Amino acid sequence: MAKTKRKSSATPFKITFTEPATFGDRLDTWFTEFAHHTSRFSGSPWVFSLAVLVILAWAISGPMFGFSDTWQLVINTGTTIITFLMVFLIQNTQNRDALAVQVKLSELIIKMHGARNDFAQIEDLTDKELEELHDIIRERAGCGPIHPREMKKPKRKK
Repeated sequence: MAKTKRKSSATPFKITFTEPATFGDRLDTWFTEFAHHTSRFSGSPWVFSLAVLVILAWAISGPMFGFSDTWQLVINTGTTIITFLMVFLIQNTQNRDALAVQVKLSELIIKMHGARNDFAQIEDLTDKELEELHDIIRERAGCGPIHPREMKKPKRKK
């Protein structure tokens, strides 16, 4: 029996992006690439090992410098600067990842037969609107609100 190829019912959808035109667009593209590469690099075992070695070198050098204020200031300043900069890189990475997940979920919602397409843009709702929608969906599912204080604590078996 000969096998026949089935054609996919989904039509291919090609996404094209425009080249960054303004300085702001180029800066955004540069920062996105920089944040991506930096977050991948800083999460590597090599960077963690380097950080441990820096801390060990600082701790070992303490007696040589008499545990002076300058000795303490060096590590405090260095860690503060690195932490300050990493907060922005981590936030950028989280924002990008969250948006990518939203786009993927939106595509699944759109392609899923019987799903409500208006849910594809649900992330644009306000917190209050999301809470109201959550209550509506919970009611449709037959679930009532959860009140942790009213829930019985499970009895421990002896």
